[in-house]
Amino acid sequence: MDILFLLIPLSVILVVFIAAAFLWAVKAGQFEDMEGPAHQILMDDDKPPGKKSSDEQGFS
Repeated sequence: MDILFLLIPLSVILVVFIAAAFLWAVKAGQFEDMEGPAHQILMDDDKPPGKKSSDEQGFS
């Protein structure tokens, strides 16, 4: 029974920490674009590795 006096406040502190981390992630925009990274994997990159396009080199 005495262990409950330790575990209940510890669990409340843990819940507060998890809620604060979640709210920080929401405010930081971590959940804004959920589909973008999934589609980015599927995009085909036609240029060979190591070659930069004219846009990446700074030429217009």
